[in-house]
Amino acid sequence: MSIEVGSIVDGVVSGITNFGAFINLPENKVGLVHISEVADVYVKDVNDFLKEQDKVKVKILSVDDKGKIALSVKQAQEKKPEERPQQREQRSFNARPQRESGAPMRHEGFRASGGDFRRSNSRFGGGSNASFEDKLSRFLKDSDERLTDLSRKTDSKRGGRGGGRRR
Repeated sequence: MSIEVGSIVDGVVSGITNFGAFINLPENKVGLVHISEVADVYVKDVNDFLKEQDKVKVKILSVDDKGKIALSVKQAQEKKPEERPQQREQRSFNARPQRESGAPMRHEGFRASGGDFRRSNSRFGGGSNASFEDKLSRFLKDSDERLTDLSRKTDSKRGGRGGGRRR
């Protein structure tokens, strides 16, 4: 079996570095799995996922002019079909959630004393099983709310929009 871009081959981990892992391939070739291609989750340390002499399936991403072979473990794994809701609720990022009374809601994690920017991991995701899109949507919505609150506070201190200084 020759080394072709897009093919999935078996290999053996021959070395691990802080930026990835070297994989021995058929035909006495060696390729590199970059740390970003080790798993579908954030990888802080490659040793948490791979050990030397592990047998792995890798997908060949590219072969450059010098013969360097880029590999991916995560792309070689079979994808599980994602469970998606029938219909995702589409919201404008500028729309602020409101209570039943019509009053805008303040985010429960923001403190009145100027805010605490150290947040728990569950704040934007609602748990580790939330999708990236849901986490990103919540983050953008929260950021927009905070910017709106900040601009209201600074505008009131300046005397409102369009109110220049008078001498």
